[in-house]
Amino acid sequence: MRNRILAVCLMALVAAMQLSAGQRLSLREITGGDFSGKNAGKLTPLADGETYAQLSADGQRIDSYSFKTGKMVATLFDAATARGPKVSSVDGFVMSPDGKRMLIRTQTKAVYRRSRTAVYYLYSLRNNKLEPLSEGGPQQSPVFSPDGNQVAFVRDNNIFLVKMLYDNAESQVTTDGKRNEVINGLPDWVCEEEFSSDCSLVFTADSRQIVWVRYDESAVKEYSMQMFRGSNPSRDEYRDYPGLYTYKYPVPGSDNAKVSVKSFDIKSRQTRTMQLPLDADGYIPRIIATSDSSKVAVFTLNRHQDCLRIYMVNPLSTNSQMVVEDKVDKYVGEDEYTGAVFTDKHFMLTSQRSGYRTLYLYNLNGQLMRTVASPTPDTDISAAYGFDETTGDIFYAAQADGPQNQKVYVQHKNGKTDCLTNRSGWSTAVFSANFKYFAATWSDINTPPQTTLCTTAGAKTVATLVDNSELAAKYASYDMGTKELFTFTTSEGVKLNGWMVKPAGFSPSKKYPVVMYQYGGPGSQQVKNAWGIGMSGQGAIIEQLLAQQGYVAVCVDNRGTGGRGAEFEKCTYLKLGELEARDQVETALWLAQQTFVDKDRIGIWGWSYGGWNTLMAMSEGRQVFKAGIAIAPPTNWRYYDTVYTERFMRTPNENQHGYDDISPMARASQLSGELLICHGLADDNVHYQNTAEYVEALVQADKDFRQLVYTNRNHSITGGNTRNHLFRQCINFFNTTL
Repeated sequence: MRNRILAVCLMALVAAMQLSAGQRLSLREITGGDFSGKNAGKLTPLADGETYAQLSADGQRIDSYSFKTGKMVATLFDAATARGPKVSSVDGFVMSPDGKRMLIRTQTKAVYRRSRTAVYYLYSLRNNKLEPLSEGGPQQSPVFSPDGNQVAFVRDNNIFLVKMLYDNAESQVTTDGKRNEVINGLPDWVCEEEFSSDCSLVFTADSRQIVWVRYDESAVKEYSMQMFRGSNPSRDEYRDYPGLYTYKYPVPGSDNAKVSVKSFDIKSRQTRTMQLPLDADGYIPRIIATSDSSKVAVFTLNRHQDCLRIYMVNPLSTNSQMVVEDKVDKYVGEDEYTGAVFTDKHFMLTSQRSGYRTLYLYNLNGQLMRTVASPTPDTDISAAYGFDETTGDIFYAAQADGPQNQKVYVQHKNGKTDCLTNRSGWSTAVFSANFKYFAATWSDINTPPQTTLCTTAGAKTVATLVDNSELAAKYASYDMGTKELFTFTTSEGVKLNGWMVKPAGFSPSKKYPVVMYQYGGPGSQQVKNAWGIGMSGQGAIIEQLLAQQGYVAVCVDNRGTGGRGAEFEKCTYLKLGELEARDQVETALWLAQQTFVDKDRIGIWGWSYGGWNTLMAMSEGRQVFKAGIAIAPPTNWRYYDTVYTERFMRTPNENQHGYDDISPMARASQLSGELLICHGLADDNVHYQNTAEYVEALVQADKDFRQLVYTNRNHSITGGNTRNHLFRQCINFFNTTL
C-alpha cells in the first residue's frame, strides 16, 4: 500500500511539473494542422501595379486589395451575387490580361502532383455574368489570349479553343490526342514531375496563334498500380475485384516521349510543325510567349541535361533561332529554367556556370545585358523576381549571409545593390506589377511566418497582413524545446550545417537518445533559419513532440544539397547516395562525441530521397544507427524516372557501377539496426516496386525489418486518418527501439 501511495504521489508530482511547464503536444493536434498557423494566401498582382487579387478563405469571393495599405478595394467576384450558374465554392481563378474577365475554377480534382482537372467558368467583371467555359466535360490548364478574348484549354489530351466574341463558340484544335499515346499542350508524367510544369501551350502576343508542345509517348513503357476499394475516398468500382491504374513511366535508359512544337493559325486553321534543332531524345522543359508575336521562347535540353538552349521560334515561318546556350559541368539545375522571368523586352535566367548561381539579363535577341552576382562573393542567388523596364532595377533573392539565410535584394541600373529585407532569417517576396511595392514573407527558426506589405523605395513597411501572433502565443504555451543552428566538420574535413531541437529543461550532463531527420537530395535544403523546417514543418513540430518524449532531434544537410555552390552540390554526380550517407554517418559519429548524447541510441529517418538516404546510411558499413525509418524510399535508381535520375546518374549503360553497386539493394546484407519501411501502394512517383524488391533482398539476406503499406495512397501518404496513423507508428517504433 505504501509503495502504491508513493507511486500515486510521484505521478501527481510529475503531472504538476508538466502542467506548470506548459501543455504537452499530441500527434492528433499536429496532423490536424493545429500548428500550421496563418498565411497570406496566394496574392495575384494586378496590371494597375497598385492592387492585388485574392480568393477569400471561404472560397466565395475574389477581392482586390491595395498594395499601399493592405485594405480591400473592391469585390471582383461574389458567388452569392454573380448572375448565371451557381457555384458552391471557388478553388482558384485566372485573371485575363486586360482585367475584364476571369476564369473561375471549381470542382478541382488532382491528377498528379501539379496537374488537375476542373470545371471552369468565364466571368465578366463588367456585367457580373458567369458562364461555363465548356459544356463538354472538365478542363485542364486553360490559358487566356493576350487580348483577353479567347481561351485555350486541354481535354482528353487535345486542345480546344473558346472565342468570347463569337458567343463562346468552342472549336477543337487537335484531334490526335489519346491517353497513353499522344498528349497536346500538357506535359507527360515525367516532365510534369521533374520540370515542375502543368501546361505546355501559349498564345502568341498578337493572339493569332496557339503554340504548344506535342508529346508522343506511344513508345514509353507502361507501369501499372493495383488499386483497391479502400476509403477516404472509397473506390466502389473495385468493391469485389481490384483494378489497375496504368500510365506511361520511363525508367533510366528507356524511351522517353518524342517531343515536337506545333503552331495553330486561328484564322486559317492551319497547323505547322516548328523546325527545332532538338536531339531525338531531348527535352523541352519550357515554352514561354514573348511580347513579340514572331518569337516564342522554346527551352531545350539534351538527354544528359548539361546543355540548355533557348530558341526563338517563329510560329508562321516555323524557323527557329538559338539565342542562349548554357553549357555547364555535369548538369543544368532545374532552377535555371523553372525560375526564368520574361518581361516586355528582356528575360532573366540563373546559371551555375561561374561556380555559384548567378543571374543573367538578356534582351529578346539573346544579347547579354547584365550579370548580377550575389552581394557576397561565393554565395548563391536563389530566385529571380523581376526586372523593371522603366528603371532598370533587378529584383532577386540571395543567400548572401550564408546558406541558412535568404534575403531579398534590388540591384539598380548603376550597379548599386540594396537589401529590401534586412532581418536575419528566410525572406521571400511577391512584387506589384510596377515594382513599387512588394509583399514580404519572413520567418526564422523561432518565429512563425510574418507577411508585410512594403515599398521598394526605402523598403518601408506599410501594412501587416499576417503576424501569426496567435500561433506564437499558442506555441509558447506548450512545453517546447529549444531550437538552434550549428555547424561542425567531419573527419574528412567537410563542413556541414545543421539544426537541433533540445528538450525543455535540457541538461548537458544527461544522456539523450537522438533522432536524425534528413532529406539530402541534389540541390535540396532542409537546414534553414526558417520556421517551416522538420519532418512535418510547422516549426519543427514533430521534432518538438519527440523532444517532449526525451529525444534530441537533429537535421544536417549533407554534401549534394543546395545553397553552397556547384562544387558542393554536384560532388555526388554519378554516385548518388555514397557521400550523402557518409555525411549522415559522420553526423552520428560527431553527435556520439557530445556529452549529452547516448551513442548507443541514435536513430535516423527520412521521406523519399530521405528514405533512400536512411537506408544507405544504415548500410554504410559503420554501425552507428540503432534504428531507422524509410518512408516511400527509392531503393535502386533503375526503378526511378529518366529525367531526374539521368540528370545526376546518366544512363545505366553509361554508369553501371553507380546504379548497381551504390544502392540499398546492393548493400542489403550490410543493413545494421532496426528498420521500419513505409510505402503507399498507389505511389505514382516512387513506385511500391522499390520497397517490394528491397524487402525481398532483405529477406534473402536474412535481415529483420518491419513494413507498413498504405492502401491506395500516393507519395504523400495522406487521406482520412492516414497521416496520423503513419506518424504514430513511426514514433512508437522509435520509442520501442531507442
